[in-house]
Amino acid sequence: MSAPRRPREARLLARLVRGGLLLALLGQLAWSFRPSSSQALTADESLGRELYLASCSTCHGIDGAGTELGPSLRGAGPAAVHFVLSTGRMPLANPGDQPVRQAPAFSEREIAALVAYVRRLAPGGPEIPTIDPATGDLARGAQLYLDSCAACHGAGASGDSIGGGRIAPALDRATPLEIAEAVRIGPGTMPAFGERGLSPADLDAILAYLLWLRENGSRGGLQLGRVGAVAEGLVAIVVGLGLIVLVIRLTGARA
Repeated sequence: MSAPRRPREARLLARLVRGGLLLALLGQLAWSFRPSSSQALTADESLGRELYLASCSTCHGIDGAGTELGPSLRGAGPAAVHFVLSTGRMPLANPGDQPVRQAPAFSEREIAALVAYVRRLAPGGPEIPTIDPATGDLARGAQLYLDSCAACHGAGASGDSIGGGRIAPALDRATPLEIAEAVRIGPGTMPAFGERGLSPADLDAILAYLLWLRENGSRGGLQLGRVGAVAEGLVAIVVGLGLIVLVIRLTGARA
């Protein structure tokens, strides 16, 4: 009984060995033809990795998946990373602090390197928008701003309270690119506007209007912080009527 079984076992073993060798060969071929760029970091990505590990990984995790101190970066997108770094909102000294605009902690080259590395580490999300405010339709930009932005940022883009202790910031210090990024990513309580809701041409129009407002928005007298025509009119009425009443009382007392 044992003699006939030995040839069959030998043949089965030989087949298993040949199958294993074939799989190993195919695996080696697949590894040999892998894209080399998927393994090696570029110079910018290498610099970005060093900066990320030193300044960001404590809160966002070494793999960008987030921790109890900070959210995941997966799907955040290059636009969000560039926005928070260029406006100085990140990194935070204390994870519990409210991110506010301040001087950037990194140079432009370092910010670009961090964006490149995070794009690789945690892909997805909005890319940095391409803008050209010089081509924007000024009249359309004014209408779009009044329809979609003025309720929070004020008629003169000087910022305003939006309730709950939150404030929509003034837009006079933001660069056109930072404004465009904020439109696409919706930082904080601001809603995000995708290209379906606000086309690149619409975005350029809004940027053109905001740039025009910086140079021309104070014409017609004292701007009073550009709080809007209704509020400024109320101040004018109160002050004007007060002066009239004061003059009447003074002239009446003399008579």
